[in-house]
Amino acid sequence: MRVCLIGAGLSGLAAARALKSEGLDFVCLERASDVGGLWRRPQAGERGPGYLSLHLNTNKQLTGYADYPMPASYPVYPRHSDFAAYLRSFAEWAGVLGHIERETTVESVRQEADGGWTVVSRDARGVRATRGFDHVIVASGHNTEPVLPAPAPGSDTFRGRVLHALDYRDGSDFAGRRVVVVGLGASAVDIAADLSRYAEQTVLSVRRGLHILPKQLFGMPLDDVAEASWWTAMSLDEQRRFIEQALLVARGKLGDYGLPEPDHPVFASAVTISDEILSRIRHGGVTPKPAIERLDGERVVFHDGTSVRADAVVYCTGYRMAFPFLPDGSPFGPQGSVELFKRVVAPDRPGLHFLGLVRPHGSITRLVEAQARWVARIVSGRAVLPEPEVMRKEISAYLGGIAGQYGQAQSASIQVNVAPYLEELRAE
Repeated sequence: MRVCLIGAGLSGLAAARALKSEGLDFVCLERASDVGGLWRRPQAGERGPGYLSLHLNTNKQLTGYADYPMPASYPVYPRHSDFAAYLRSFAEWAGVLGHIERETTVESVRQEADGGWTVVSRDARGVRATRGFDHVIVASGHNTEPVLPAPAPGSDTFRGRVLHALDYRDGSDFAGRRVVVVGLGASAVDIAADLSRYAEQTVLSVRRGLHILPKQLFGMPLDDVAEASWWTAMSLDEQRRFIEQALLVARGKLGDYGLPEPDHPVFASAVTISDEILSRIRHGGVTPKPAIERLDGERVVFHDGTSVRADAVVYCTGYRMAFPFLPDGSPFGPQGSVELFKRVVAPDRPGLHFLGLVRPHGSITRLVEAQARWVARIVSGRAVLPEPEVMRKEISAYLGGIAGQYGQAQSASIQVNVAPYLEELRAE
């Protein structure tokens, strides 16, 4: 069996090791000059969703690969450069570097009439290669295309700089400037906290409240809590009550910080993990404001009628999942939801698999490793998939259940609960 693996980040390296362990013939195509994905880009000066102040939000014990722990010298939450070095050392330890073609961009992946797959790629010299494979594994991540809101009224008059988090590198680039950060997700709070140490003024513009959780509760990293037996034994309602009471004790109400209260219960959408943003607000380094109403010359005007002078607006408004090299529609259904059996297998495209296209509350690594082992068994023939109709029924049931908790947005369709999902994969 010939296998094409796309991407050599956290998920791709897990897949490479699993494929090698099964004795399978594979090649891994990576567009960057080295392995490590988004974690190596800030230090390399490459455009991407990482930035120089980026650290892990999940603890090193669960974010490291199970058979290759991170060094004891690493802190609990390593910075991006440490994690990138760790991923590189894992690739060396696993013996997969010889399978990886770096500086190689995948241009197209198409399925042939005989069920095989044709992959067209281009190397650093611009030379194209066309190769046939029996299986394609996509592990290229989903923070790909930046999402920007419709331009605010008056944008054409704004004399400052407008950028997306994708193009943000370091707070020192804005030393002495006045900056408005838009959003309340992980990138927004990280970037606002980073800017507040350099900028003359940092404003955080928030349209909708989100639940902000510290990295630790009761001295335990959150991902340790998520995997604890006493936690998984609780019902969702019990988990929500527990967390809400713990947050009330730990930090009080978000409204006390000038932020909007969430309009949904905890775990009904993605949560924001941050130890810094509330502290920076309390110390005056970050000033919360409501959504932007309009831009006016050198000023940003908010929905409450207040305004500030601004030299830049940084939109931390997320990413759109996109796989432009794949056949139209893959892996999305008619409503835009990701439609994959067990969040991995494309039921109507035999031989096409996805790794890491999930969003847990906690570390993704154990999930990705389990996905990788299962896919390697499928490719080797040691695991057998059910009929497409059975897979489609599982997808429909899963999306229906997820919609009840997280809604029907595209991002909700990749949400998973760690412990039950791991059990599913282990059963497979």
